[in-house]
Amino acid sequence: MLANILAPHGPPVGAKLSSFVAGDYSIHFFLQLALILAACRGVGWLGRKYLAQPQVVGEMIAGVLLGPSLFGLIAPDLQALIFPRDTNGLLYAGAQFGVSLYMFLVGLTLRLDHFRSKARNAAMVSAAGLFAPFLIAVLITPGLVAVPGLFAKGIGQGSATLFMGACIALTAFPMLARIINERGLADSPLGTLSLTAGAFDDAASWCVLAVVLALFGGGGSVAVLAIAGGFLYVGFLLMFGWRLLAPLGRAVEARGEMSMTVLAMTLALFCLSAFVMDAIGIHGIFGGFILGVFMPRGLFVEELKKKVEPVAVVMLLPMFFTYSGLNTRLDMVNSLPFLLIALGILAASITAKFGACYAAARLSGEDNRTALGIGALMNSRGLMELIIINIGIQKGIIEPALFSMLVLMAIVTTMMAGPLFEIFYGRQARAEGELAQLGMAA
Repeated sequence: MLANILAPHGPPVGAKLSSFVAGDYSIHFFLQLALILAACRGVGWLGRKYLAQPQVVGEMIAGVLLGPSLFGLIAPDLQALIFPRDTNGLLYAGAQFGVSLYMFLVGLTLRLDHFRSKARNAAMVSAAGLFAPFLIAVLITPGLVAVPGLFAKGIGQGSATLFMGACIALTAFPMLARIINERGLADSPLGTLSLTAGAFDDAASWCVLAVVLALFGGGGSVAVLAIAGGFLYVGFLLMFGWRLLAPLGRAVEARGEMSMTVLAMTLALFCLSAFVMDAIGIHGIFGGFILGVFMPRGLFVEELKKKVEPVAVVMLLPMFFTYSGLNTRLDMVNSLPFLLIALGILAASITAKFGACYAAARLSGEDNRTALGIGALMNSRGLMELIIINIGIQKGIIEPALFSMLVLMAIVTTMMAGPLFEIFYGRQARAEGELAQLGMAA
């Protein structure tokens, strides 16, 4: 009966005996969303209870489990029936909307006073978080290119090095924001410093990816549009953003609440900002985050979060994790040499990101405990890593084996972030009353 319900009901198209019609997409979407919500809540609860991991890590793992790594392994026909390739575009759009809206909310809570006071430190941490990974990439990529089955045939060593550097330099910006929120760091200088440095590192990594795509056949205009467009957009908001958006805040203050009209205008501006960053080749999440930074504060933020945050966090964001999980296979590292290479990439990545960001934080004047906490958070890569390596495999830059190694690196470094942060910083800070007691969102 389920097979009949989920089967395509449209006319034949090409070699396919039948095609999907509008009603088929909605049937799949609602079933997918129900399964996604149940899996993310369930795995998140298990992660919080037994592994001391925040909800967001459980959601990341749930997304991978719903893909071919587990669900597709034990019940491939059922998994293909519920998540057919024809519906991937719909799930992708929902995933991008969810994560971009969440990052818009994160931008709303960014403490600009902390940013100004920590700008120098954030710049040093960000620079170290870029320089060291690309240096490591220069050292390890020649050996990786020489191993068959890792990089695509014909890719130049320069392009391969830039791609590996971008992968190692990434910080899991959306997950970093979620971890910071769940651990009570949203209003802290450490949280603002980590978010700011992470944003710079990810934006730079996406620009580097644009260069790689240009070198690999996308054309030089791809890189020029991404980098120049990003600078122009941020420059425009720096010059005019607060002045143009201030009337929205005044309207909320005058009424004492946010009207549906102001909410609609705000969400339309968010969608436009995400569109701009997507269109120039960076990513919609940065459009959401950057616009959030320039939005009015005060009652405007309180009202907007009250109306939007529950749906964004509970319903929309899990689609982001699941979409990436559908493209992830953890069974590809199937030989001892590949396992050793995967472990080497993991060790090099941790050394480059954790070590460099810790050292930079210390040199910028942070105490040892704070520097270790920053290093632990910046080392998390999460689903941003999965996004960039999915682009890499779709564009023919890397092969499935290297893709899977980088997936393992993303999962391990993300799972490390929370426990290491608590060991290095969180426990003592809570004991001294600097942070609220840990109560991860249910």
